[in-house]
Amino acid sequence: MSEVVGRIHSIETCGTVDGPGIRYVVFAQGCPLRCMYCHNPDTWSINNPNAMRRTVSELMPDIIKYKSYFRATGGGVTLTGGDPLMQKEFALELFKACKQEGLHTCLDTSGYSRVDALTKTILEYTDLVLLDFKSINPDTYEKVTGFPIERTMKFAKYLSDNNIPAWALFVLVPGLTDDEKELKDLAAYLTTLKNIERVGVHPFHQMGAYKWRQLKLDYQLNNAPTPTPEETEKVRELFKSYGFVVR
Repeated sequence: MSEVVGRIHSIETCGTVDGPGIRYVVFAQGCPLRCMYCHNPDTWSINNPNAMRRTVSELMPDIIKYKSYFRATGGGVTLTGGDPLMQKEFALELFKACKQEGLHTCLDTSGYSRVDALTKTILEYTDLVLLDFKSINPDTYEKVTGFPIERTMKFAKYLSDNNIPAWALFVLVPGLTDDEKELKDLAAYLTTLKNIERVGVHPFHQMGAYKWRQLKLDYQLNNAPTPTPEETEKVRELFKSYGFVVR
């Protein structure tokens, strides 16, 4: 039987922001959402002709080179995107191979995938999920992503019900995701989940805007400011007040 071929946007060999420790980060091609602030819109299409095509057996020799860094820092392998659950068979084979090598695995996802049998199997080989919460308000979520919130909520519930460790990630965009009531509602909702180990508040930036122009996409946040350090810290303190470890 032939191996599953993954479609990969890029690889970062010593990442430090996509999970704990030093990490080998694989950016998978394909995403079901169309977030207004996405800084990698070139990952949206799974059929991007510029994507690398790699099998797990081709990737693993390079990943193994960094084992000493993973062990020294508590790191491992992160599969992100795009959204890696657009390529479930590849995600499963990669995480299986990583676990055979004793490596920590981290899945970064919007949670928009259906929680089907294959997704559940992937999560059996997943040590940590980075779950992107765009907003807890259904209207804001749909405005940001172009899609309804229900699938992400079902995914989050499945993780909690099955005690799968997760970090909740949130992008702070002034005038879009910074409503104080919605932030408090999100924090309160996260307290109902029993698996959230950390909350990450990430300030919006314009570093990906040029990609939207290159791809001739309608970028609606040209005039959106980056939140000030004080504004970002205020939101972090809000989540801390609900008992979360925040970065």
